[in-house]
Amino acid sequence: MCLLTLVVSLPALRPPACNSNNQDCNAGSAPHASTFQIGIFYFALYVLALGTGGTKPNISTMGADQFDESHPKERKQKLSFFNWWMFSIFFGTLFANTILVYIQDNVGWTLGYALPTAGLVISICIFVAGTPFYRHKLPSGSPFTRMLHVLVAAARKWNVRGPDDSKELHELDAAYYVAKGSCRIDPTPQLSFLDKAAVKRGPETPWMLCTMTQVEETKQIIKMIPFLIASFVPSIMVAQSNTLFLKQATTLNRSVGPHFKIPPASLIGFITISMLVSLVIYDRVFVPVMRRYTKNPRGISMLLRMGIGLALYIVVMIVASLIERKRLSVAREHDLVERKGTIPLTILILVPQFAILGVADAFLEVAKMEFFYDQAPESMKSLGTSYFSTTMGIGNFLSSFLLTIVQYVTGRHGKKSWILNNLNDSHLDYYYAFFAILNIVNFIFFLVAARFYVYRAEGLGMQKIQEKALKTSVVDDGGLVKDMRPG
Repeated sequence: MCLLTLVVSLPALRPPACNSNNQDCNAGSAPHASTFQIGIFYFALYVLALGTGGTKPNISTMGADQFDESHPKERKQKLSFFNWWMFSIFFGTLFANTILVYIQDNVGWTLGYALPTAGLVISICIFVAGTPFYRHKLPSGSPFTRMLHVLVAAARKWNVRGPDDSKELHELDAAYYVAKGSCRIDPTPQLSFLDKAAVKRGPETPWMLCTMTQVEETKQIIKMIPFLIASFVPSIMVAQSNTLFLKQATTLNRSVGPHFKIPPASLIGFITISMLVSLVIYDRVFVPVMRRYTKNPRGISMLLRMGIGLALYIVVMIVASLIERKRLSVAREHDLVERKGTIPLTILILVPQFAILGVADAFLEVAKMEFFYDQAPESMKSLGTSYFSTTMGIGNFLSSFLLTIVQYVTGRHGKKSWILNNLNDSHLDYYYAFFAILNIVNFIFFLVAARFYVYRAEGLGMQKIQEKALKTSVVDDGGLVKDMRPG
C-alpha cells in the first residue's frame, strides 16, 4: 500500500497528465506510461497479493485458535466467531466502497490511498501490542510434506494386503499425541486405499510408513476437495458483481433527486449492507431459534448453511437475467440500441440482485470459512482455511475464462456475440441465464458431495477420551508413571 500510495502521488511514478500541449491528448489518446512506471505499479500489486496470501488463510485461523474449546463459554463463543469475523471484513469493505471512493473521486487519489495505508500501520501496531496475550500453536512441519508421505507410501505399497484388524496398522501411543496437545485419530472406512501407507511392510521411513493419524489427516483434506470445487461457481458470481453488474449501472439513470447521482461502484455497498444485516439477524435471531429445534449448537449444520447460500445464488442469477431483459426492452423502446444515451430506467432497479447476493454471501461465505477450518485436521487448520482464499482467486480466473469462451462460441459463424462493448446490443440476459443453469448444476454436485460426506469427529471429545485413558494406563500398581515415549 505504501508503494501504491507513492505511485498515485509522485509525478515521476505515473504517466503525465493531459494538457493542451500534450500531443497524445490532442490526438484523443491518453499519455503512455513508461516501462519503469508500469513495473513499479505491477510490483506493488504483486507485493499486495503476496501479503494477502500470507494473511488471509492465517489471520482467521489464529483468531479461531484464541478460543479454548475446553472452556464451555469460549467454546460457545467460537461458534459465532466466523460470523463476526466476516462482519468486520465487510464493514471495512463498506467503508472502502463509500467513504474512500468518495475521497478518491472528489478529493484526490493520494489521500484515498494514504488512509488505508495508515489503517494498515495502525493494525500492525495493534497486532504487535497484543502478541504477548495470544494463544500460540507451535508449527508442526509442512502439511504438504505429511500428505505427500502418505500418498507416496500408499502408492509404493498398492499391492500389499492390509491386516484384517485395523489395530495392527502403524500408530503411536496416545501419550505422544497428548504431550503434543493433539489427538490420535482412529481409522475410518472412507478412502481406505490410503490405509496401505500405515501397513508395516518394508523399511520404516517416512516415505514408506506413516501413522494412521497421518493417513486420516490426509483423508480429511482430500474429502474437502469436492466442496472446494463446488465453491468455484459462486465465486464466479461474485466476480460479476464487480464487473458486468456495474457496467449495466453505467447505462441507467443514476439521478436520485435534482442534485445527486449515484456512482455505479457504490452499488457494491448494497451487497455489503445486505450481508451485514443478514449476519446480525442470523447470529442473534436465526441461530437461537433453530437451536431449540435442531439441538445443534450452530443452529443448522455447516453444509446446510452452504446449501442455502448456493440456492440463493441461483435466485441471484435468475433475478439478474430478468432485470437485464427489462433493461434491454426499455433500450429498444427508446431506440437506444445503436446510439449512445442513458436508458430512462432508474439505477435502483439493480438493487435486488445486489441485495440478494449479500444474503447469499452471509450464508455461503461464512459457512465456507467455518467448514474449511472446522473440518481440517488440528495440525492443518491454516491449510483448510486457505481453501477459502483459493476459491475466490480461482473464481476470478474462471470468470475471465468463461467470458472469453462465451464470447467466442456465441460469436462464431458471423453471429452476434452475447457480450459486446455496447451492452444495449448484447444479450447479458442470456449470459446470466447460462450462469443460473451453471449454478443449478453446481448445486446438484454439492448435494451429491454432501450426501456422502461424513463430518470428522470432534477433536476435543477425542482428546478428552485419550487423556482419560492415558491417566488410567500410565500408572502402575505402585503408582509410578510408566515410560510414555512414542511407540
